[in-house]
Amino acid sequence: METRLPWKHCIHLTLLLVQLRLPEVGASCRILRCNSEFVAATVHLSSGGNAALSSDSAYCSALRSYSLCTKRMARPCRGDLAYHSAVQGIEDLLIQHRCPRAGPTARPWPRPQGAVSGDACLYERSFVIREGRAPEYRHCSVFGDPHIRTFSDDFHTCAVQGAWPLIDNDYLYVQVTSTPASHGTHHTVVTKITIIFKSWRQCTDQQLYQAELDHVPAAFADGSQWSGERRGRRVLTVRTDSPGRHAEIRAAYIGTLLVVRQSGRSLGLSVRSPRGVLEAFHPDHDLQLCVWGCPASHRVDVLRPPPQAAGAAEAHCAALLPTRDVYYHACVFDLTASGDLNSSGAAVAALLDARSMTGSGQGVHLLPVAAAGPAGPQPPLVPLSMLGVLGGAWITCC
Repeated sequence: METRLPWKHCIHLTLLLVQLRLPEVGASCRILRCNSEFVAATVHLSSGGNAALSSDSAYCSALRSYSLCTKRMARPCRGDLAYHSAVQGIEDLLIQHRCPRAGPTARPWPRPQGAVSGDACLYERSFVIREGRAPEYRHCSVFGDPHIRTFSDDFHTCAVQGAWPLIDNDYLYVQVTSTPASHGTHHTVVTKITIIFKSWRQCTDQQLYQAELDHVPAAFADGSQWSGERRGRRVLTVRTDSPGRHAEIRAAYIGTLLVVRQSGRSLGLSVRSPRGVLEAFHPDHDLQLCVWGCPASHRVDVLRPPPQAAGAAEAHCAALLPTRDVYYHACVFDLTASGDLNSSGAAVAALLDARSMTGSGQGVHLLPVAAAGPAGPQPPLVPLSMLGVLGGAWITCC
């Protein structure tokens, strides 16, 4: 059987990155939307750390939809280099994956119908009007080796490689990709973050955001910095305080804030979102690291770092993080594993984001307790059908 390449190595992603640097892509030529729809339709096929595409038929359906989209753009994109590169890339992928040219196409992301009125595209305002109170917000973050703080304030350190979904609900899909920090080590870091904002009524069209190590753009994949406008407010925006290393994305229509950062040689993500948005997902979406944490068999105990952790690493992290909470222990673990002083910045940034996103600071610090999972190298990934709701190994501090 022919070996499938990981989706991130496929031609379509190369085309997407090339187009971000082509200013001649005009408003009438919407080839970037075709690319975004294709990535959205296929990104989940490589989830769970599996490099091979999980469904040949689904991938071929997405390719046929991609091809139809480019055909609809033939006239407005005539003479556009990015368009012709995409058409040739599709042909190459159809041949590579032995896809019949005739057959079903991919189903588009669900887009609720019906007109919106008033403040429907401004989640916080409409919630207060409807409920008479502010929404209940939850916070999740991923940083360092990677460490996960879930929406339930559980804290796990995960020994996982490949692409894993953090969030997968009716409004939002977030995926992180972890790779070994260096050859021959079990120490992994997040090197790629993919965020898909799904189309929602007349509030916003689907938008794709992608960040990779040393490239944290302050723009969506189509080059834009905002989408949709309601009552003088932009519904979906992206901005930066540190070009190339920081991006802040605000989705007003779902009351959600996402912050992407690069610290040292890893990426981190912090999310603040209303509980009602986070709980809007189908039961089949049973693998969301921000909801249930990492699988129990893939948790690492940060309280038992390698013996060489004592001394300099503890002193360095104590100077940055005086509270002996999980952020301090994550700092010691990362610094010991990587030997890079810059790695300590990931825990510091995650704590600052947590303090900002949790409001008053109550419950920012999490106190560690003994982790249930084994330390060191982990066994192969368990099937998705075996994953249940995972209990937490940490408790909240005041």
